Amino acid sequence: MKILCHILLIFFMTNFAFSQSSKTDSISKSKISELQFMVGKWEGSGWMMGRQGKSNFVQTEDISFKLDSTAIHIEGKGMANGKTIHDALAILTYNKNDDNYLFRSYLPSGQNAEFKAELIDSKLYWYPNENVRYIIWLTENGQWYEKGEYQREGNWNQFFEMTLDKNE
Repeated sequence: MKILCHILLIFFMTNFAFSQSSKTDSISKSKISELQFMVGKWEGSGWMMGRQGKSNFVQTEDISFKLDSTAIHIEGKGMANGKTIHDALAILTYNKNDDNYLFRSYLPSGQNAEFKAELIDSKLYWYPNENVRYIIWLTENGQWYEKGEYQREGNWNQFFEMTLDKNE
């Protein structure tokens, strides 16, 4: 009898541990759906300021909804002079507790980090730190426009710009 009780206990613990709710979080889904404008395959070009001055690049972004539209999967690749200069994967989700978006980025180097993001006037802002921000929105022509800015002495200064066209 003791063995049977142990077997039943292990069965129930294992069954409980591996079960998960299949119900979609409607709040997260609603908030993530506000970022529909980003979803698709994009390509175009941009520039960024570096130590050697302004450099140009070509960029692709492959963006899709995941997990019943409660997350956005982002793959970005930038090339310049035949070399990869940017290769990143990101997951964008909604944090109900803090009422903001979370932007988690992964690089081939093994680096990854989570950044705060927010939607302001149909533009997605994400902040690698308190003095740097990226802003993404669609132009009147339906193009992806993104700019990066850093803050110095209370002023925002642009160091990055990218314009992409939707392929699909």
